[in-house]
Amino acid sequence: MFSPIELPLWLVVLGGTLSGVLVLDRVVRPGVRWLIERRRSQTVDDLNQRLRLAIQPFKLAKRRVLIDRLLADPEILHAIDETAKASNVPRDTVAKKARMYAREIVPAFSAAMYFRFGTRMARRISKSLYRVRLGYTNNEALKAIDPNSAVVFVINHRSNMDYVLVTYLASTQSALSYAVGEWAQIWGLRQLISSMGAYFIRRNSRDPLYRKVLSRYVHTATAAGVVQAVFPEGGLSRDGRLRPPKLGLLAYMVSSFDPKAAKDIVFVPVGVNYDRVLEDRNLTAAANLAPGEEPRFKFNPMLLIAWMGKALWRRLRGRFYRNGYACVGFGEPVSLRTYLATTGQDFRTLADDTRTQAIETLGVQLMAAVGRVVPVLPVPLVATVLLDAGTTQLTEFELKGRVYDLMARLEASGAYVHIPRADRNYAIDTGIRILLMRRLIIADRGAYSANASETAILRYYANAIAHLVEKRV
Repeated sequence: MFSPIELPLWLVVLGGTLSGVLVLDRVVRPGVRWLIERRRSQTVDDLNQRLRLAIQPFKLAKRRVLIDRLLADPEILHAIDETAKASNVPRDTVAKKARMYAREIVPAFSAAMYFRFGTRMARRISKSLYRVRLGYTNNEALKAIDPNSAVVFVINHRSNMDYVLVTYLASTQSALSYAVGEWAQIWGLRQLISSMGAYFIRRNSRDPLYRKVLSRYVHTATAAGVVQAVFPEGGLSRDGRLRPPKLGLLAYMVSSFDPKAAKDIVFVPVGVNYDRVLEDRNLTAAANLAPGEEPRFKFNPMLLIAWMGKALWRRLRGRFYRNGYACVGFGEPVSLRTYLATTGQDFRTLADDTRTQAIETLGVQLMAAVGRVVPVLPVPLVATVLLDAGTTQLTEFELKGRVYDLMARLEASGAYVHIPRADRNYAIDTGIRILLMRRLIIADRGAYSANASETAILRYYANAIAHLVEKRV
């Protein structure tokens, strides 16, 4: 019984290897997974204690589970059947297509990635490019929002920096979930953005199945209370003005809203403005495209690397200047439940045409609320005055006098005018300096005028506050 036996070396090695694999699979792997999940849960608990709006369980669910849950939605199952019948293709083929859409849309959110990397990187990028400031904010109204509500930040779209800037400034509130367009559908960037909780959309897709999968995901996320950020304009403003809202995502959120449900939907208007928009020349060049045609901006990593290298070289030489001020204002929250009670409507009971009109009215009112909290910055102020002057040269005294007057009228109309260092003279000097550095205006023997060859860019910045100037008292 205790006598030794001889085994071939290869059999001993094989047995040892298999035993090691078994130990790793049955003992080590579950233990490591438990430790990771425990650390993840502790991280989320710690975050929820300091965040104003807690991270909802829906956002923390595994991506595979969310995809399966989405594809089991009765409306999507019905859409799969209808598409299969209409196109005369096997149902399994259509179901695979729906799964592909779901995998494309549903994010893989990581709280650690968002708060330990994303928000810190957003802060660093924002503050390295701009002097970041907070505009009008009613803290009491924001604190009064029911934490159980589905909060939606409604933002005007000036630049792709909007995602970075708002993520940084809202990092004490919650983790935001954005809808991101095709520009981010490149390897590496896609995975990073997905881990930050953003979901990808094909803005111009006409496939009914795709639209159904997208609409059900947005509806489910909203009903679960996920904090979201949307850009109702549907794209970057080409001329600087606020664009009319598009109903897509907004309609998905509110069409099936039950006013008696436990969760309300609360919209928070957010106004963003910059002294310099990094894409301004691309956007103004795209302003001459045919109506309905969207500008296409291809991500070129070599251009980004070249720009970063040039910025680093300027910083080392002490000649790097930030791009003026970037300011964000948060308006008065709008409760959808209160709004529907005031208007006496219920979107679920309205006919299709009437529902579309009612949602469009809501969208217009939300965009108007966003427009009211767009901050007024030095560059738009100086650009507005010099464009109004036409070809007339203004002395420094005349220019500052007109800007002072414009500031006073905007403040009287309720607009938020950002005055750096509480010094109006310094604010105007800042606007003049930035415009001179970019050669958008001309200085001639102490007098200033608009550069005739740069009128489109100047108009772009003046248009950022045009809606406030036009309603001034």
